[in-house]
Amino acid sequence: MSVRTLPLVFINLGGEMLYILDQRLRAHNTSEDGSEKGVWSDNDRRRVMGDIVGTMFSKTFMDELLKPQQLFSHRTMKTVLTRLAHASIMRLNPASMDRLYDLMVMAFKYQVFLCPRPKDLLLVSYNHIDAIREFVKDTPVLVNQVDDTHRKIIEVYSHLSEGEFQLLRQTLLIFFQDVHVRVSLFLKTQIQNPNGRFTMATSGLVPYGMDVPGLIRVLDVRGREVMRREFSTGGSYSSPVREGCFDLHGDRVIRLGMNIYTVDHLEETRTSKTAGVKPDDAPNLLAKEELNLLARLMGSMKAEDAPTGHVGIRINLFHTDQEEEEGGTTGGAWESLSEVISIQAMQDEQAANELARIAGQFAEEEEKRDHHGNSSKGDELLAMMDDL
Repeated sequence: MSVRTLPLVFINLGGEMLYILDQRLRAHNTSEDGSEKGVWSDNDRRRVMGDIVGTMFSKTFMDELLKPQQLFSHRTMKTVLTRLAHASIMRLNPASMDRLYDLMVMAFKYQVFLCPRPKDLLLVSYNHIDAIREFVKDTPVLVNQVDDTHRKIIEVYSHLSEGEFQLLRQTLLIFFQDVHVRVSLFLKTQIQNPNGRFTMATSGLVPYGMDVPGLIRVLDVRGREVMRREFSTGGSYSSPVREGCFDLHGDRVIRLGMNIYTVDHLEETRTSKTAGVKPDDAPNLLAKEELNLLARLMGSMKAEDAPTGHVGIRINLFHTDQEEEEGGTTGGAWESLSEVISIQAMQDEQAANELARIAGQFAEEEEKRDHHGNSSKGDELLAMMDDL
């Protein structure tokens, strides 16, 4: 696992969050009934963006973030980004934050997949930093903070070897591997399958300095070629004429870290947790019996109620309250990748309490494994963010 992954994840996810917030706040500049109630002015939008960017690129916060450390879990990362979003006068309910995080993760995941080589992850990050700088271009103090972070990123990552960049990319892929949230924009452009997985091209330009696939060479101990054999790659590849010249998926390459959200695409940024896999029509009797047994064992255990949200100016990021309630019931994509089955049954109270105690122990152990090595760092960053 690379210890240099966290800053890039935070900057890129933060950049995607600012894209979405800017789009949604611009859309809230006008109300449907023509009244001023619930309308965010352009000054409000700039204030929210400025507060978030100021907290995100604070010198003390970035200095702590750039220290070598393990990548946070999705739960910890979402907590940090939620605190970042609430650094301004805006308040998001849990359902809106769930959807916002899903959009951020899926957009960054697709950009990582589009990188022809691991080192191009820096290009994605630089594009996000340039866009963030544009958001606060009228505030010199914030521009200086963004510029200072940009210089630090160049200093830290420009000297990494190809192997270190490959390890960084591998760490990112592990971070993304179980998240397959469907996004309407990606489904409409056919870059995402109904099951939430991205479609990748089998043709195009290879990374600069790399050979076109299709040839196997066998060398002896002295490095002399003794045999060569060609094989079919299933695609059409070519070498770039210069470094930085690549064209994956045609015009889709412009999305490497650039803002794909506009006010015209409000309907296309909706997310769905449905797996999209057609179920088997034949009933599984064994599975039904197992669920019945589980219901009898679980008894009357109930989930704890979620804590109440922060008090502040509330904004609906995603269309209607009904959609937000639906999003809240599905939970985050990193918590569950399948449909949740709610089981209730009558059971002896003493047995139910014992099972609840055992389940609590399992939850505590899982929490410890989830946050081992990064919970303390996450708490430090959250405390620092609160001070800011």
